[in-house]
Amino acid sequence: MQARTFKTRWFAKAARKAQINDDELCAAIREVMQGLADDLGGGVYKKRLDRNRQRSIIVAKGRRFWVDAYLFAKQDRANIDDKELREFRELARLYEQKADSDISRELALGKPLEICHGD
Repeated sequence: MQARTFKTRWFAKAARKAQINDDELCAAIREVMQGLADDLGGGVYKKRLDRNRQRSIIVAKGRRFWVDAYLFAKQDRANIDDKELREFRELARLYEQKADSDISRELALGKPLEICHGD
């Protein structure tokens, strides 16, 4: 089974504003899969993007669906807080439980957006 990568609508807008394209996001996910990210536990990862200017929060419990969920500038904040981390862990748990049919329905509604599929 190949991993699939998505971005939330909110993340898509933030990435567009930060001029981070899908190719860079897919490359970042490949690096996360290789262990080149901060593992925050519970299927939540923090990855540096945009020449270390941005931070991406990725949820991927079960490592089947990888979701770019949150983006923030390093200059604006150092990290997410404990409450946010708990919420991202819950989101990761929810994605772990989704079947391919659930994802297909969500994609048809335009949420989330698929950015790479096993490449």
